[in-house]
Amino acid sequence: MSDSTPTLILTGGQVLTVDDGFTVAEGVAVRGRNIVAVGSDAEIRALAGPGTRVVELNGRTVLPGINDSHLHGAAYGMTKPPFAIAVGYPAVGSIADVAAAVERAVTASRPGEWIVGLGWDPGYLAECLADPRRFPHRRDLDAVAPHNPVCLTDFSSHMVWVNGAALRQCGIDAASAPPAGGVIDLGPDGEPTGILREAAQGLVQAALPSPTVAQRRHAIQNVIAELHSRGITSYTEPGLGPGGTTTLFGGLSTDNWTAYADLAATGELQARVSVLLLPAPMGGSADDLRKGLAELRRPQSAEPRLLRAIGVKIFADGVPPNRTAWMNEPYADGGRGALCVHGDTPALQVEEVREMIRTAHEAGFQLGVHVTGDRAIDTVVNAFVAANEAAPRPDARHYVIHGDFVGAGSLAKLAAHGYGINMNPAIKWTISDLMDEVVGPERSAYQWPVRSAVEAGVAVCASSDAPITEPDWRQGVAAMMLRESKASGRRSGPEQCVGLAEALRAYTINAARQDFAEEWKGSIETGKVADLCVLDRPLLDLDPHEITDAEVDLTVFDGRIVHER
Repeated sequence: MSDSTPTLILTGGQVLTVDDGFTVAEGVAVRGRNIVAVGSDAEIRALAGPGTRVVELNGRTVLPGINDSHLHGAAYGMTKPPFAIAVGYPAVGSIADVAAAVERAVTASRPGEWIVGLGWDPGYLAECLADPRRFPHRRDLDAVAPHNPVCLTDFSSHMVWVNGAALRQCGIDAASAPPAGGVIDLGPDGEPTGILREAAQGLVQAALPSPTVAQRRHAIQNVIAELHSRGITSYTEPGLGPGGTTTLFGGLSTDNWTAYADLAATGELQARVSVLLLPAPMGGSADDLRKGLAELRRPQSAEPRLLRAIGVKIFADGVPPNRTAWMNEPYADGGRGALCVHGDTPALQVEEVREMIRTAHEAGFQLGVHVTGDRAIDTVVNAFVAANEAAPRPDARHYVIHGDFVGAGSLAKLAAHGYGINMNPAIKWTISDLMDEVVGPERSAYQWPVRSAVEAGVAVCASSDAPITEPDWRQGVAAMMLRESKASGRRSGPEQCVGLAEALRAYTINAARQDFAEEWKGSIETGKVADLCVLDRPLLDLDPHEITDAEVDLTVFDGRIVHER
């Protein structure tokens, strides 16, 4: 094979390049690690040589490798056996189902061994649906696990449900004070109910047994193999560092840097991973952030296109289902939430957020800020602008993570400064019916206003936030186009729907831009890396409802076929 002969050709299909004009070609040629030609069937076939592998598409679709721009890869790997049991919908549909799953785990465990699970959602538990006053309680778990401590993280990872043994082992009682930004639910008797919210989760999660680095490496490799089967070749690991020490199994901890760096050093990291550093925990302060930045070790890789740290993550508020997102108007049942940073008053907390953002901005980092409530989003976006006015940086690319209730004013400011927003359409699909009860139908319909963001000129990224949802970009694309509910199929805010091109850009070229990598990945263009996803049918011909049925037939990463169905 000559030096100019392609090693791989895919031709005879719909090649959605996702370039500036959303050009549709018929074939693509790869040599080594790069794309060397994109064009018509005849043009691409003419390049084939005796050693070229030719894949006949027969009308199938080729996309750029999917970039899930907010996916907790290491944490997702550790939500699966042997680390955790599944207690999420549809595997469980009631508190009784959860208790039964825990009882089975206890039977297979040693006395005193931790039982850990993830995924429960009060919006899908039968007892909670029948009686809004009914909520999971430690007693539900005590009945089946009197001697084994139990820690069950909810679907949002912003709340845990524990039993009495776990509370006792961690020294949590009626007199315990939660950390800043955390809540310990108390019952009418003044005793903990077993529900710990936001930063209070760390009181229990810090006591869980820590996986070894070898186990972490194995979990990451299993996740990457799953991602390949879904056509995903790049993802952002949104938060690794000392601020993640007390998360579930240290899923956001520095230990996972070691695992990633080891895989990269031995050539076993088969995905492109961008890392947001996590110097401070939820409920932290500017001092925590400065201390964490001073201690941070960045993951090192001889190939920065595989592994690199590009930014800093900060938690600003909580999540709407827990009523911990900071809102301008009260929730349907009262309260407005709050910022989840250090400070005794809202004004002091606002200053703390501004100082945290200013510190990271002046240190030269891109900022990805977890923020969901409209009042909190305005605070964060104004802090981005103020930090840039004090220390101008022409291309910082800060972005809002989640941005559930972002308003027109903040969207305009994000667009004006080239800042971004990272939304979660599959979460919208999952919880839209639940949100009607939390914030009322009007605000629920507006949540994650994708179309408003696109029309404002913001580069919208879409992501799974796995393990919050499965890393299924097809569901995300369909959700952006349809805005339908998982439970009822009811449309929620159809005026916020976007077309296929905008939805695909959110998982490809816009995500590459978030990574400062749009010059070399994110679209199918000559000279870019050969990361490709082949679907089993012509995507342009599908009704949006049919997109989730499409299967990934082939995934190409760095010029090599890493998945073939």
